[in-house]
Amino acid sequence: PQAKLVFTISIILGTTITISSNHWITAWAGLEINTLAILPLIAKSHHPRAIEAATKYFLTQAAASALLLFSSMANAWHTGQWDISQLTHPPSCLILTSALAIKLGLAPFHFWFPEVLQGAPLTTGLLLSTVMKLPPIALLFMTSPSLNPTLLTGMAILSTALGGWMGLNQTQIRKILAFSSISHLGWMAIIVVYSPKLTLLNFYLYTLMTAATFLTLNSTKALKLSTLMITWTKTPALNAMLFLTLLSLAGLPPLTGFLPKWLIVQELTKQNMASTATIISLLSLLGLFFYLRLAYCATITLPPHTTNHMKQWRTNKPTHTSIAVLVVASTMLLPVSPA
Repeated sequence: PQAKLVFTISIILGTTITISSNHWITAWAGLEINTLAILPLIAKSHHPRAIEAATKYFLTQAAASALLLFSSMANAWHTGQWDISQLTHPPSCLILTSALAIKLGLAPFHFWFPEVLQGAPLTTGLLLSTVMKLPPIALLFMTSPSLNPTLLTGMAILSTALGGWMGLNQTQIRKILAFSSISHLGWMAIIVVYSPKLTLLNFYLYTLMTAATFLTLNSTKALKLSTLMITWTKTPALNAMLFLTLLSLAGLPPLTGFLPKWLIVQELTKQNMASTATIISLLSLLGLFFYLRLAYCATITLPPHTTNHMKQWRTNKPTHTSIAVLVVASTMLLPVSPA
C-alpha cells in the first residue's frame, strides 16, 4: 500500500507539474516523473508479458522525452527563451509534434500502445489510456497556435484509420480498447489547431467513457471476448449498461460520445474542411464495428450458445458507486451540449 500511494502521488504530481508549467524543462520533468511512476504499476504482476510491456513503455517514453527536450532546446537556441507558449521555430514545432505523438500513441507512432496495454492489468491500463495522456494533450493545447495543421490532420486521419482497421480482428479486450484510444486520439489531434477547447472536451468525455468501460470490465474480470460472453450471468444490469457505454464510445447519437464528434465535425466544416470531416467520420465507422462486436458479446449472446466455459454465479455484491456515476455520465450527458 505504501508503494502504491507513492506511485499514485507521483503520477498526480507529474501530471500537475506538466500542466501548470511555463518552462520547457519543468514540463519535461513532470513527464519523466509520470513515466517512472507508472512503470512499477505495469510490471507489478512479474509476468514476462508485463515486464516486456514495461520495457517497451520505458523505451518509447524515453525516446519521446529526449525528442521533446531536443525540440525545446532547438527553439531556445533560435529564439532565446524557454517559454512553452512561445514555440516559434518551425523545425522545433515538427519535432515537438512527433515527440508528443510518441507520448500519446498517435499513429504512425502507435505501435507500442496496444502491446503495453495488453501486458498491463486493467486498472493500470485505465491509467495509461486516460491520466497518462493528459500531460501531452495539455502541451498540445498550450502550443496549438504554432503547430503545423497539415501534419496534424494527416496524423489524425491515419490514427483514426489504423485504430479502426487494426481493432477489427482482435479478440483481446485490452487491445481493442487500445485501438479505440488511438482512433479517439485522431479525433482530438485533428481539431487541436482550430479549436483547442474542443480537444480538451473530447479528452474529458473520452476519459469518462473509457473509465466506465475499464472499471466495468475490472469488476466482471473479463479480459477476452470469450470470457465476456459469460459475464452476463454475474451482473446482468452492469452488462446492460456496458452495452450503452460501448455504444457511447462509438459515438452514437442519443449518448454522450456523439457530442464531441458532432462539435468537431461542425468546427471542421466551418474551417472549409468538409472533405476531411467526411473522411474521419467514415473512418470512425470502422470503430463502430468492433464496439458493436464487444457489445454483442457482452449482452446479446444469451444461451444456448456454444462456449466451452462454465457460467458464473450471480454475485450479490453491489456495484461500486463510482462505476454507476461514470456509466450514467457516459451515457446521459448529451442534453448539456448547449452549455
